[in-house]
This record gives sequence, structure tokens and C-alpha cells, in this order.
Amino acid sequence: MKTIWLLVGLLAVVSAEWIEIDWSKVRPIEDFDHYWERLPAEYQFLRDTNRTHRITNGQEATPGQFPFQIALISEFGSSSGLCGGSVLTRNFILTAAHCVVSGASTLASGGVAIMGAHNRNIQEASQQRIRFSTSGLRVHPQYSLSTLRNDIATVRLNSPMTFTTRIQPIRLPGRSDTRQFGGFTGTVSGFGRTSDASTATSAVVRFTSNPVMTNTDCIARWGSANIQAQNVCLAGTGGRSSCNGDSGGPLTVQSGGTMQIGVVSFGSVNGCTVGMPSVYARVTTFLPWILANSDFVAQP
Repeated sequence: MKTIWLLVGLLAVVSAEWIEIDWSKVRPIEDFDHYWERLPAEYQFLRDTNRTHRITNGQEATPGQFPFQIALISEFGSSSGLCGGSVLTRNFILTAAHCVVSGASTLASGGVAIMGAHNRNIQEASQQRIRFSTSGLRVHPQYSLSTLRNDIATVRLNSPMTFTTRIQPIRLPGRSDTRQFGGFTGTVSGFGRTSDASTATSAVVRFTSNPVMTNTDCIARWGSANIQAQNVCLAGTGGRSSCNGDSGGPLTVQSGGTMQIGVVSFGSVNGCTVGMPSVYARVTTFLPWILANSDFVAQP
């Protein structure tokens, strides 16, 4: 991938039409019925217990630390779901399928992507807010709500974003990269709720880090029915984890720079701080699909 871009200054170009968002109607996507309908009946009581809804045991990012981070607002009827995502190109975003699909197959009616945000709730000069439509949603054709298999999607924006020092595309593994990344330090970033007792969401980007697990070690915790080769796991040591509101966001490692290796998919229904690994869609598995459903150009 080319690593040189035209920078237009520290702050993003602000659109002439600022898109206002009614945050009172925005909930983490994990709060929607369709996210829980996939679970067996005996687990449904966990929807309202043991809840931790944030990047857990992490810290606030510095402004611009994650220039590829997206706050993705998908519209479902009168409510909107909060997810994460990453900048692929000026036109496309990478996220999780369950962030833009309600039930088994109903696509979001549209939404807004927020790029360049540190505090997504205010009108920062670094932000760009661009709408997307149903026609711009590309969901993996074998996505399964019941198992969260193939939990990946791309979103084409209605108009291209402008790259700045606060808005930059993420780097993905090359076509020939067969590494599993076990033992690397993984970092997950995103927005989400700030405490179990409050419904208020975190306005700022947060992040946390832990070792990336081998799939053998992850299967030992989750079982082979839940973890397949298409997944990659981040250890839950110290209660550090992705959590509600972080779905679709990036799991990155350092390898010649920052590289995304996973897309936030699911975690334990017992809560995010219980030490269970968080689970991601593995980017190397889905790279051919990403290339076919965006204008991203991969390295060899």
C-alpha cells in the first residue's frame, strides 16, 4: 500500500453541512434485540446482568492516536446503533456485519460515519461526518446471525472523506501474509459506555492492550464450536477487553507500523471483565472479500 498521502493540515476539512446526531437515540449495537436473539433462551437473563459496557480497564487515547478509528451510527427505525469501524480508503469503511444488519437479513436504512473524532459528542474541527445509505452496505453473503460467522462488512460513504493527520487509512496484512499473530501485543480501540450503572456512553476514544492468543489457546477457553480459523482472539488478562459499543472496531498490532488484524465480533455474555478472550473476525481470512467489496488495494 502506498504510505504517502497529501496532508491538508492538522485539522480535517469541516463539511459545510454539519450533521447533527441525537445521541439520546443512539445505543450500543449490543443493546438491540437482534444481537441477543442469536443466543439460546437460557442465556437471555444475562442481557441485564453482569454488564460492563466499555473498552474495559483501558485508558483514554490522546487526540489523533487512532486516526483510522470510526464511530459508526447505523439507523434502525427510530433508534440508532453505535459501533466502531476503521478507515479503509476515502470511500470505504471496514466494520462488523452485525453493526449494519438487523435480524437475519434486514439492512440498516442508512447512517452516519464520524471520522477524526476524539470526542464524538462535540463539533471538533478535526471531525468529518458523512452519511451512508443502504445501497452502500456490503455484508458478507455467508454472515450468520446465529453463530456470528463471517461477521464482516464494508460501508461505502455517500461522499469521500478527506485524509488529514487526524484521518488516515488503516494498513491491512498483505495477500501473502499467513501469520497468525499469536504472541503479538494487540490493541483494541473504540467508544462505549463508561460504567455498569450508567447508560451514558463514552464520548472519547479509549483503548486497551493484551497479548493476541493462538487459536489453540483460545479454543481451550471458548471451545471449538465458537472459535474457528476465521477468528482471532485477544486475551482477557486483567479484565482488559473490547465491549459493548466497540463492535466493528479494529484490533491492531505493531508490524512495520500499525496493522489491523481483526474486527471486533463478540465476547462473553457473562461480562467483559471476567477474563474471557474477546473474539474478532480475522482480517487475513477475509482479505479477498474485502478487496472485492471496496476500492482498497492490498500489498502483495
